[in-house]
Amino acid sequence: MISDLFSSENLAQPSAAPGMTLQNAKSVKYAVNGEMFARQGSMIAFRGNLQFERKGQGIGGMLKRAVTGEGLALMSVRGQGEAWFAHQGGHCFVVDFETGDALTVNGRNVLCFDPSLSYEIKMVKGAGMTGGGLFNSLFTGTGKLAIVCDASPVIIPVSPQAPVYVDTDAVVGWSASLDTGLHRSQSVGSMIRGGSGEAVQLKLSGEGFVIVRPSEVTETAAAH
Repeated sequence: MISDLFSSENLAQPSAAPGMTLQNAKSVKYAVNGEMFARQGSMIAFRGNLQFERKGQGIGGMLKRAVTGEGLALMSVRGQGEAWFAHQGGHCFVVDFETGDALTVNGRNVLCFDPSLSYEIKMVKGAGMTGGGLFNSLFTGTGKLAIVCDASPVIIPVSPQAPVYVDTDAVVGWSASLDTGLHRSQSVGSMIRGGSGEAVQLKLSGEGFVIVRPSEVTETAAAH
C-alpha cells in the first residue's frame, strides 16, 4: 500500500531546530539558517529559500587534487530552508565534534558539515609515495560532520600497545592525534613474484580510533 511508504524514517518532517540530522541510513537532512557546506553534487532535494554556490579550494588545494586524485570539492548552501544530501546510495553517519576534537577524513567520504568546523587539506605524514602522496582533509572545531561510505563502516580502536594497519583504499578517517606511516607486509621478492596484493598498508599508532569501510574496491570504480 502507498501508506506503507510513510514510515518515520522515510517521511520528511519539518525540522525542530537548525542543523544536521540523519534522515535515514543513506541520507542526511540539514535545516539551514545561514550557511553550511556540502560535497558538490550531493544535494538530492531542498525546500525554502536556499542558494547553492561552488566553493573553491584555492590554488594549493587544486594542485593537490590534480596530483593525487584526492581533494574536497565543496559547495556552500546559504539561506533559510531544508536540504537533503546523499551520495551514490552510500551509508551516512554523523560525527559530533567537541572542543579539542580533530579528525582526518578522506575527501571522497565527506558529505556535509557545519560552518563552525574548520578544514584543511594536508599530506598524511609518513605516507609519501613516489609520484605523489596521500592527502586527506583535517577537520577541527566544534560542530557536526556527515561522512558517507559505500557500506556500514567499522570503527577500530587504536592504542599504543596495538597499532592498526589499514588498506589505503578502505580507510575513511582516523583520530588526527595518531601517528601514521607506511607498512610493508611482503618482501620485495614476494611482490615481484606476485603475492597476495596486500603489499603496503597505512600504519596508525598512538591513542584513538580508525574508521574503515568493509570494501577494498575504490568508490570511483564501484560507481562504474
